[in-house]
Amino acid sequence: MAVTLEQAQRLGYTCLKALLRFAFMVANNLVAIPSYILYLIVLQPLRILDSKSFWYIEGVLFKWLLAMVASWGWWAGYTVVEWGDDVKAVSEDEAMVLVNHQATGDVCTLMMCLQDKGTVVRQMMWLMDHIFKYTNFGIVSLIHGDFFIRQGKSHRDQQLVLLRDHLEKYYRSRNRKWIVLFPEGGFLRKRRETSQAFAKKNNLPFLKHVTLPRLGATQVILKTLVAPQENGTPVGGDAVRKESKSKGLQWVIDTTIAYPKAEPIDIQTWILGYRQPTVTHVHYRIFPVKDLPADPEALTNWLYQRFIEKEKLLTHFYETGAFPPPQGQTKAISREMTLSNLWLVAIQSFAFLSGGMWYCLFQYLYHCLF
Repeated sequence: MAVTLEQAQRLGYTCLKALLRFAFMVANNLVAIPSYILYLIVLQPLRILDSKSFWYIEGVLFKWLLAMVASWGWWAGYTVVEWGDDVKAVSEDEAMVLVNHQATGDVCTLMMCLQDKGTVVRQMMWLMDHIFKYTNFGIVSLIHGDFFIRQGKSHRDQQLVLLRDHLEKYYRSRNRKWIVLFPEGGFLRKRRETSQAFAKKNNLPFLKHVTLPRLGATQVILKTLVAPQENGTPVGGDAVRKESKSKGLQWVIDTTIAYPKAEPIDIQTWILGYRQPTVTHVHYRIFPVKDLPADPEALTNWLYQRFIEKEKLLTHFYETGAFPPPQGQTKAISREMTLSNLWLVAIQSFAFLSGGMWYCLFQYLYHCLF
C-alpha cells in the first residue's frame, strides 16, 4: 500500500520527536544522576553529624529525580486520572502500597502520580526486580535504600531474610513512610499462564487481568514494620521495638493501574513519546493494617481477595472506560492528577545548572593540579 505524503510527514515528525526526546533524556541523565551522587558525597560530613537532615536532603533530591522521569511522560501527554480513596489523607503515615504489574511504565506512572502526595516520594522505599540495579537509575536506588529482590524458587527464602534485615536496618533509620511493591512478582504477560494453572490446581478463581500474588515479601513487611498491638502483644519486628516513636505501618494501599484498551505503556514509549497522548487510570483503596488477619492462612486469603477485586475492577474498566463506584454509592468520582510545568522546568534547569557547576569545578581543580 502506497504511503501518502501526509503519512510520510507524520512518520518523519514522530521519528524526529522521538530522536530529540531521547537526546534530551540522555543529557538529562548525564547531568542529573552524577549531580545527585556528587551532592551526597559533599554532604557526607552532615550524614555523620546530623543523619536526619542528610536523609531529608537526599529525599528532596530523590523526589526531583523522579519528577524528571515523570516530566518525560507528562510532556508527551501521558497523564493520570485517579479513582477511589484519596491517599493524600494518609501521606504522612506509614503505608504499604500493593500494585498490579503490567509493564515497565507502571513504575513511571507511580513516579508521576505520587508527586503531588506531600512528602511521600522523598520518604518512600521501592521493592523491585534485581535487574533494575543495573540500569542507569540503579545507583540512585542503591543510595536511596531501595531493595532489589531476586526472583525464583532457589532464591526465595534467602531473599526474604535479606528483605527483613534491609527493612530493620534502613526503613526507619532513613525515615521512610511508604513501601511500594508489586506482589505478582513479574509482568502480567509473563506470569499469567503460570498463575492460571496454579489457580486451577488450587480451586481459585480464573484471573485474566492480574495474576495471583506471591506472599513472602508482603508477610515479611507486615511482620517487620507493624507496631505492637495496644494490648501489648508484639506484632512487629525488632525495628519497630527499637523505634518507640513510630506508630508502625498503619495502612495498606491497594493500587490498581489500568490502561485504555489494556495496552500498557512501556519505558521505551515513555522516553520516546511515539504513542499518542494517553490517560492512565489509577484506583486506590485504603485498608487499616489493624483490620488485617494475623493468621498466615487468613492473611494469604485476604491478599488473594485483593487481587480478585482488582480483576473485577479492571474488567469493569475495560468494559465501560471507568472504575465502578464504591459500595453503597451510585457514582464513581475521578480526579485529574496535575503537575506544574513551571516546577518541572525549574528542577530540570537546576539539574543542568548543577551539571555545569560540577563540570566547571572539576575543570578548575584539574588546572590547579596539573
